[in-house]
Amino acid sequence: MLQNGKANQALQALNSQIQKNPSDAQAYNLLGRVYFQLERWDEAIRAAEKSVALAPQVSEYHQWLGRAYGEKADAAGSLTAFNLVRKVKGEFEKAVALDAAEKNPSARADLAEFYIEAPSVMGGDKGKARQIAASLMQQDAALAHYILGRLEEKQNAKNHAESEYKAAIEASNNMARYWVNLASFYRRAGRLDDMESAVNKSLHARLEEGVPLFDGASLLLNSGRNFPQAIQMLRHYLSLEDPAEDGPAFQAHYFLGLLLEKQGDEKAAVAEYRAALALALDYRPAQEALARLTH
Repeated sequence: MLQNGKANQALQALNSQIQKNPSDAQAYNLLGRVYFQLERWDEAIRAAEKSVALAPQVSEYHQWLGRAYGEKADAAGSLTAFNLVRKVKGEFEKAVALDAAEKNPSARADLAEFYIEAPSVMGGDKGKARQIAASLMQQDAALAHYILGRLEEKQNAKNHAESEYKAAIEASNNMARYWVNLASFYRRAGRLDDMESAVNKSLHARLEEGVPLFDGASLLLNSGRNFPQAIQMLRHYLSLEDPAEDGPAFQAHYFLGLLLEKQGDEKAAVAEYRAALALALDYRPAQEALARLTH
């Protein structure tokens, strides 16, 4: 249910499970991840904190708690954000420390991104980020090059950053997700023609998961580029048997609604907003979009 973006069903099932077994740490972790998809950061934090309290030895639970703290920090005021950022660092560091078998490289990637993005006064440390990239080079060279790309970009070495993002594509054997990462870099650099070209190339790359379709379409939507292709990508994504947790189906319907609305097809947009709410009744952006068109 979580992976397929069926938030309504997932919340009902998980709350029922927690009522039966209030000590089910996995249920709380999944509950937090549903709230994370819904962008309800306070509820996501409460559920994730409960999962960590019940099973403090599980790396993944600390990772998700760190992610929830991070999103809340982005949405919070400066003083609240300062306190939350310290918690993000602590949870990501615990996730990595607990992952002795190194089966969860994404935890190290999350920690590296924190070290890259956070100011030094809040625990940022670009040297540590580079060390993490080096430690990943044998296990997942593509991910390591991606982290180095983020690091070079943060240091405003854009040519080096571009080279690292392209190295990630090569090391991944042409995976679509790394083309989308390159496209994201181009968007941040204001190179929108290159962004669109990279998105196009992702469509012909190795698609091991559907989320690059979701992410690529989001880039086109947010950049005001090639809406027809973005619509096609989202429809393809929604036709897949297994949408990704990182690209909730209800959010894909919402993005599709926005695109159709921008194309002037309000009737089709309303249908997509309703499809989003059928999966996730409490998803506020879809609620607001539907209200805007049906007032």
